[in-house]
Amino acid sequence: MELTPTVSVDEVRLRRLLGAPGLGWLVDRARRRLERGRPLTGPVSLSAPTADQRMAAERLLGRAPGGGRSLSVSLDAVDDLLRRSGVSPAGLAAAVVALTGPVTLLGQARAEEQRAWARAYAPVDALADEIPALRGWAERLRKDGLVRRLAGTPAAAAELLGRAATVLSALPAVPPVSLPAFSSRLLGGAHALDDGTPLSTLALSGVRELTGAGAPDGSGAQGRREAWASVGLLRDELSSTVLAVNLRGTPALDWMADAGEPAVLTLRQLTRCPPRSAPPTVRICENPAVLAAAVDTYGTRCPPLVCLQGQPSAAALALLRHLHRHGSRFHYHGDFDWGGLRIAAALLRRVPWTPWRYTTADYRAAVRTLPAGPPLAGVRAEAPWDPGLPDALEESGVRVEEEAVLNDLLADLG
Repeated sequence: MELTPTVSVDEVRLRRLLGAPGLGWLVDRARRRLERGRPLTGPVSLSAPTADQRMAAERLLGRAPGGGRSLSVSLDAVDDLLRRSGVSPAGLAAAVVALTGPVTLLGQARAEEQRAWARAYAPVDALADEIPALRGWAERLRKDGLVRRLAGTPAAAAELLGRAATVLSALPAVPPVSLPAFSSRLLGGAHALDDGTPLSTLALSGVRELTGAGAPDGSGAQGRREAWASVGLLRDELSSTVLAVNLRGTPALDWMADAGEPAVLTLRQLTRCPPRSAPPTVRICENPAVLAAAVDTYGTRCPPLVCLQGQPSAAALALLRHLHRHGSRFHYHGDFDWGGLRIAAALLRRVPWTPWRYTTADYRAAVRTLPAGPPLAGVRAEAPWDPGLPDALEESGVRVEEEAVLNDLLADLG
C-alpha cells in the first residue's frame, strides 16, 4: 500500500515553509513514521542541532523552539499550521508525500518482498518435482542464503534459478561434450558456466547433489572438474590423466598391454571411448614409482594396475567408476602419512575398495622392519577403512612411503 497525495497542496508555499535545508531532518522523521504506519503526533527531537536548524524551526513555528542541547518540534503543531494556513488542507502527512513522493508502508513492502522471493524459487521447485533427488538441494537453497547472496534481489534470483534449472534439466550430457560448447548451445554464451559465476556455483551444487562428485567442501579446480565430468561436461579433456597397465578393451589399451607398457589415459579418451572389458581384480597405487617398478619386473605378466599419481583425478575416477560398474573389484595401497590417508579416503567416498597392505597391522609391521623413516608431519586425517590406523601413525610418528615397501607390493603382484 502506498500513501499518495489525495488533496492538492500549495507546493510553492509548502516548499517555502517546509522545504528549507534546516527542516530536512523534520520531514525525514515524519516520513519514517508514515512508512512504519505510526501517527504524526507528539514531539520529534534532534540532538546537537546547528544554528540553521534552530533558526528554520523558529521561522516555521513563529517562536523559539526552546533552548538546551537538543531541538524539539511538535508534529501536532506543524500539522495544525499546515491545515490552518491552507498550505496543506490534509495536514502534515499529505505535505510529506508532496515533498518526498509516495510512501510505501514498510510492513507491507516486506511482505511483498517475501512473496517475490518465494516466487523466485519456483523453477527449482518444479525441477525437484521432476527429479526427486534434487528436493534436498532445492530446500537447502531456500535456507542457506546462498541465492540471496548471489542474486541480491528476487527478480535477479528468479532469472538465476531459472537458468540453473535449465542446466540441470539438460544433464547428463550424452555423449559427453565440452563445458563451453554445452554452455554456448544451452545458455547462449560459452562462458556462462565459467568458474566463479553465480550460475556455475548454483549448477555445480545441484550436480553434486545428483552425483556426489567433486570435493566435499565444493572447493578446488579438481573437485569442480570432477563434478562436471560426472554429468558428461568436460571442462578440461586432456590435462586430466591416469596411469594404467594391462587394462584391455580398446585398440590402444590392447596394444599397450601386448607391449607390456603403461598407458596414459586422458579424460577425453575415457569419456568418449571407455574400455569395453573389465578385469575381475584391479590393484590401485598412489605413486608412479610403484607402477614403473611393476612394469619393469613383470612386463606383460603384470596384473592390472592403476596409479592415481596423488589425489584421484577426474580421469582416474572416470576409469575406476567405469570398471566398477562392469564388475571390477579394487585393492588399494598408498603412503602411510596424513596426505596418503586423505587421498585414500577421498577415493573411498567415490568407489569401493579394500586395503592392499594398507591397514594398521601392515603399518606397524613396516615400522618394525624398515630403517627409521621420515617423521610424520601435518594435520591428522581419518581412515574410514581402518579407524585405528591414524592412532598408530601418531604413536609411531613415522611416515612410510610406498617406495619403502615396494618389494612387498611387487611380491603380491607376482
